[in-house]
Amino acid sequence: MGEVVEDREADKVKKNIFFNDVRKILIIKLRHIGDVLLTVPTIRALREAFNDAEISVLVNKGTEEMLTGNPLLNEIIVYKRDINRLSLSQRVKNEIIFVSDLRKKGFDLVVDLTSGDRPALLSFLSGARYRIGNNPKGKGFLGKRFLYTHLANVDQKRRHTVEYNLDTVREFGIDTKDKRADFYFNNEDEQYIDNFLKKNKVSKKDILVHVHPTSRWLFKTWNDKSMSEIMDYLQIKKKTRVIVTSSPEKKELDKAKKILKLCKSKPLQLLGKTSLKQLGALSSRAQLFFGVDSAPMHIAAAMNTPVIALFGPSGAFHWGPWDNQQGQGARDKGQKNAYQKKNGIQTFGTHTVIQKDWDCIPCGKDGCDGTKKSRCLDEITVESVIRIIENKLSQFAK
Repeated sequence: MGEVVEDREADKVKKNIFFNDVRKILIIKLRHIGDVLLTVPTIRALREAFNDAEISVLVNKGTEEMLTGNPLLNEIIVYKRDINRLSLSQRVKNEIIFVSDLRKKGFDLVVDLTSGDRPALLSFLSGARYRIGNNPKGKGFLGKRFLYTHLANVDQKRRHTVEYNLDTVREFGIDTKDKRADFYFNNEDEQYIDNFLKKNKVSKKDILVHVHPTSRWLFKTWNDKSMSEIMDYLQIKKKTRVIVTSSPEKKELDKAKKILKLCKSKPLQLLGKTSLKQLGALSSRAQLFFGVDSAPMHIAAAMNTPVIALFGPSGAFHWGPWDNQQGQGARDKGQKNAYQKKNGIQTFGTHTVIQKDWDCIPCGKDGCDGTKKSRCLDEITVESVIRIIENKLSQFAK
C-alpha cells in the first residue's frame, strides 16, 4: 500500500515539473471523423492527470458527434471550415472573432493533436501558458515549433493513431491504462434502430451483420461485384440478417445502390438515413461489422462489435479498428503496436484487417497511377474474405 501511495506522489511531482495550476484545458483535433474518435484515450489521460480541470475540445464541424455525450469533456467547440467559402475580408473578420472568443475562455493548457499549421497558430493565439505539440521537424511554416512551450518528439512510424495521440502527452508525465475509444448515443438513437429492426422483423435470435461498403474516398472501396457476393453469401448461405448503410453523400449513395442492384438477395438498407450516433446504435446491436476503412468502421469497433475491414492504400498500423479490451494492455505487455505488420491479414483483439501483402502497401495514395481506384483492393478475392467471415461466424455458434 505504501508503495502505491509513493508512486502516486511521484507521478504528481513529475507532472508538476511541467504544468502547475492547470484549471482549463483545450485539446485541438481538426481532422476527420475517425481521427476525432481516436482521441478519446488521450482525453481520458488528461482527465486523470487533471481531474478538477475543465476540458474542452476543438474539432471541425461535422465531427463533433464523435465526442458529444462523453462525460470526460466539459465543452465541445466547433470550428466551421466553410468560412473558406467567404470573401477574404469576411474570413479575416470571422477568424478574429473566433480567436478572440477562444482567448476569453482563459485556457491554461492547450494540447494540439492535429500537427497542422492552423492548430499551431490557434494554440499560440489562445494565450495558454502551456502549449503541447508534436515537434514539426521542418514541416510547416518557419518558426512553427516556437509557437509551443512543450514539444514532443513522437515518431508515427507503424504506430496506431490511438498510441500516437497518447505519445504526444506521455513525454510530459500524462498517460492512462484505460485506452478505450468510447462512443455515446442517446435513447432516441437506440429507439430509431429498434423501430427499424422491429418493422423488418429482425429478432434477437437473428445474427445481424452491419455492412458499410462505402467511404468518402472511393479509392478505399472494394469492387461492387465482390461486395454484393459477400452480402449474398451472408444472407443466402449463412442465413444472417444484413443491414447496409452509407452516408447521404451522393457518390456514396450511388455506389451503395449499384452494389445492392447486383445482389441476388435483398439486404435491409438504411442508405443515407442514419446519423453517426444511429450508426453506433446499429453497430451495437450487430454481431459483426463488415466494410472498408471508414469512420463507421471505427464507430463499430468503439461499440465493441467484431470488425472485418478491407484495407487498401492505408496502413492498418495507423488506422486499423481499435480493440478497446486488447488496447488496455498492448503497451504494458511490451507490444510495439496493435497491428504489427506492414500489411497483409492482421488481427487485433476481435477485429481483423484484410489487406494484400504487396511491397507497395501502404502507399497512402488515392488510387493507382492517378486512377482513383486501388488495385490492391480490387484484387482481394471473395474466397479469402469468406474464409475469414466463416471463422468469425463460427464463434457465434459456440
